Amino acid sequence: MPPPPRPVLTRRAFLARSAASLLATPWIIPASVRGANGTTSPNDRITVGLIGLGAMGSGHLRILAGGKDTELAAVCDADSSRREQGARQVEEICAARRGKGGVRGCTAIRDYRDLLARPDIDAVLIATPDHWHALMAIHAAQAGKHIYCEKPVSLTIREGREMVENVRRYARVFQTGTQYRSIPAIRKVCNFVRAGGLGQVKSVFTSWMKLNVPGIGESYIPLDPALPAQPAPEGLDWDLWVGPASWRPYNAAYHRNPIPGVVPWTFCNAFGAAAITNYHSHAADVIQYAIGMETSGPVEIIHPSSGQFPTLTCRYANGVLLHHVDHWGQVKDLYKAVPANARLDGLFGGLFVGERGWITSMSGAGPVEGGPEGILVEAGLKTREVNIGANNHHANWFECIRTVGKPSAHEEIGHRSASLGHLVAMSFLLNRSLRWNPAKEAFIGDDEANRLLSRARREPWQG
Repeated sequence: MPPPPRPVLTRRAFLARSAASLLATPWIIPASVRGANGTTSPNDRITVGLIGLGAMGSGHLRILAGGKDTELAAVCDADSSRREQGARQVEEICAARRGKGGVRGCTAIRDYRDLLARPDIDAVLIATPDHWHALMAIHAAQAGKHIYCEKPVSLTIREGREMVENVRRYARVFQTGTQYRSIPAIRKVCNFVRAGGLGQVKSVFTSWMKLNVPGIGESYIPLDPALPAQPAPEGLDWDLWVGPASWRPYNAAYHRNPIPGVVPWTFCNAFGAAAITNYHSHAADVIQYAIGMETSGPVEIIHPSSGQFPTLTCRYANGVLLHHVDHWGQVKDLYKAVPANARLDGLFGGLFVGERGWITSMSGAGPVEGGPEGILVEAGLKTREVNIGANNHHANWFECIRTVGKPSAHEEIGHRSASLGHLVAMSFLLNRSLRWNPAKEAFIGDDEANRLLSRARREPWQG
């Protein structure tokens, strides 16, 4: 049974407190604090709060702490050991880079609403499990914070749209954590395809592999295994960790990483989105950008049971077919789309096949490939090597905060990238093809599928 409800800061109280804090902030700032008259101040940096200190959050911490653009003032996690370790790590990094005199201190916070209520924080980076992404982003926008949110930005299409509307209503700068499009070699490939370098793109291929669901086995989509209740670790506020998701008793499979760098909870449909979380949101972002559909989506999701294609396929209004394959060998064996000797490997992108040839945008397993001879030369790549760490994704967000610009993976792009994965997952779940209206974001003549576009939030997290 879930624990009894505890007193919480309601949305109304949270917003009232945030507004009061902002009104209390002085409007006249001395020139020396602004860095005028030749002086330099930490206040020139963007003050950021980091929410979530698991596998992804730890990586973001190292980028934010002590950087020239940011001051990481607070870290937040429902696990006391993670947040306290995170605060210590921030101060150590800052001291090493700036000297002890340049360290302002980093606060460890349990409840993200307390972080959002701080008037000194300009922006937040959300690196929590998936079920928190949209709601935290909505609350951050309402609190006047700029937002960097890990992918996928939602667990349902409707909550993704709600997030987009709030970011726009409160005029916040939003960046989705799909950094692969910001790797120079990948961006060059995308722009080459987008500009017609392959001629008309006919087909794109990307990975959608099964994952292992504890107690159930392999599945294309996240499921709801009945895991036994275990005592929550000391210092972990499990009720807060579950938050708006439907209640599950604590089990270490949700929370503790068996493999370093791999998030553990994606197998459970209450908390994560399986392939969408693990790699597909990255691929969707890169692919839809390259084919000019980054703020739209497919019009049809064709299940293999239809007999039209051997694997699940999305058809776009511009005629492009996006085939999801279990492994790259199917591109050669089932579709005969590239030469048998073509080297295909990696994740986080796709293989584009057009009238003039083919080219890859995968990462993590070698250089960009393409053919016939000359395509890679025409693409104008300075290097075919894909250096995952060499991207300007965070820097793009910082710059857009300063200039009130639009980041490279803004809220609509993040929403549409997640939505593509949700559409594929719904087709797998229903075991049939679907027709989709990307403008209205609704299935055509399909009440059963339309009921899957949203889900209820657990008390007291409805809004």
